[in-house]
Parts: sequence; structure tokens; C-alpha cells
Amino acid sequence: MDVQPEHTELAVFYNTENFYSPDPKSRHRLNPAPSGLKNWNPARFENKLKKVAHVFELMKEDFGVLPMMAGLSEVQGKLVVEKLMDEPVFGGRFGMVHFESMDERGVDVALIYDRLKIEIISAEPVSFFFAIDEDKESDRFDTTRDVLQVKLRYQDMVMHVFVFHLPSKREKDVNHPKRKLIIKEINERIRKIRTETDEAVLIMGDFNENPDEDNVKILLNNNDLAIGIRNPFQALFQQQQYSTFHQRSGLLFDQMLLSKDFFGGTAALRFQQAGVFSHYKLKSWDRKFSDRPFRTYAGTRYLGGYSDHFPVYVHFTKI
Repeated sequence: MDVQPEHTELAVFYNTENFYSPDPKSRHRLNPAPSGLKNWNPARFENKLKKVAHVFELMKEDFGVLPMMAGLSEVQGKLVVEKLMDEPVFGGRFGMVHFESMDERGVDVALIYDRLKIEIISAEPVSFFFAIDEDKESDRFDTTRDVLQVKLRYQDMVMHVFVFHLPSKREKDVNHPKRKLIIKEINERIRKIRTETDEAVLIMGDFNENPDEDNVKILLNNNDLAIGIRNPFQALFQQQQYSTFHQRSGLLFDQMLLSKDFFGGTAALRFQQAGVFSHYKLKSWDRKFSDRPFRTYAGTRYLGGYSDHFPVYVHFTKI
């Protein structure tokens, strides 16, 4: 990869797949594990921790720099992220933004960032609650992972970063309306930012939809061209580059969308390229699945790999 580290910055998103704290020892074999994983013990957690840290080591080898920031999903709580940042590759210089969500699986999104490059101005979780019963008076509701909204400064550039992990596709995609509601809410926030300020927007996450699906396009189909959100992962999807797989299908659920500020003008960061970080060390050892991520679990079977997703990135040139 032809990059010049002194002119390079990276933003990354990584669905880390079930990055849980170790389960306590069960007092009875029928007691369910909090993680929902089979035999998720301290040794397996330490292996996972080293694996995720190794992903960042590989990025540093390829690009010459660590990401200036990285959105993470499927992390269970603050402790897991703190343990990750204690790994030697981060050199003690990374901070984190994380809020506990009410997700039924206990997993959240987080943002880690290089404190020598990034200043956090403000941060908040955007929470969503969905009625389970049609009766509007019912107090029963369903929850999902929060969207993380972070306002930050890189040099003289102020940007708003949104980190997603939208509800999964399952059971004939019953969660499609939930994803639509969440994206519409975030889209309104983006419209407000873009019409009231000159601040940039960067959206990253696991959308559980490909770039050509309707919900993702909501963020691109603003009537006001001044809002100007672009999705460089559309072209990657057309080129059959995938970040995860389901059965025989390649998927590009992991994406990063950017406001037009990154594509010209005088902003401190200029878009260079987007990519799926499908390093050969992150791929399955099984020849049958050699193009796919080396995952931690396949159902209940422990494989000991990195994740069932490849990270995705945007490579910026420093202006």
C-alpha cells in the first residue's frame, strides 16, 4: 500500500463480535451465561483481547500510523474497552467515549481516539425505545444499542461523529422499521448540524444493510445539497468488496459516510480512499472460507479468531 505516514490519518470502524468480559464460573450447568457464549472464560477473553489489539498493529504496519479514532461495536461495557486500550500497541495515549446502553445482549458501541490528535468537545448517547404491544398504554418496550454522537476537534476542524450498530436482520427482517426510525432521527440531527453550522459529519457503523439498501440511502437523499453526505462504500460494494458474510452472501454492512467537507476545500483532512481491511492474517484458516473473516465463534463452536467482520477504514490526507 502506497502511503506516506507523515501525511496520513485513518478513521476506522470495527464490529468486534461478542467482545464480552469473561463469564463467571457457573454454579450449575443449566445456569445461562451472561454473555450467551459457550465457555467464555478468562483465557478466551485474553485471546480475544490480543487478537483485537493485533488488528491495530497490522493497520500500523500497513499505513505507518494508528487510527486517529476508531468506532467499535459489540463491546460489553467500559472495562472491556479500557483493557483494550491498555494493550501496548496504543502506547497509553488513547482515550475512549462510551455509555452503557439498554441493549438486551449487553453490548454497546464506543469510540477510542488518539488524545494527542483529538479533543472531545461533547458526547451523548442517542437511545431508542420500541413498543412491544400495539396498545399505546402498554409499559412494555424493546431496546437496542444506542447511537453514539461525539463532537470533536482535529486541529482546527470540528466534526460530529456518529457510531452505529443498528438492529440486526433476522426473522424476515422484522427490525427493518426500527432501523428506519433510528436513521431518520439521526438524519434530522445531521440536517440540523449542517444547516446551522459549518461543522463536518462522519457516520460510521454496522448498518445491517448494504450501501444500496433504502435505509442507508436516507442519509444521502437530502433535498438540500448543502448537507452533502457521501458514501464511498457504494463503489466498494459494486466491486464486490465485503466486510462480513451470511451463508453464501457477501455483505458490506460496515460503512463510513462523510460530509462533503472531506472532499475538497480547506479542511484539515481530505478523503483519499475507503477500504475493507481484509488483511490475510484476519482471514479464515479454512480453505473453504479463505476469503472470510476468522471469527471467534461459529454458532456455539469456539474458533478463537478475531471477529466475524473485517474492519473498514477511511484514509485521509492531512492538508
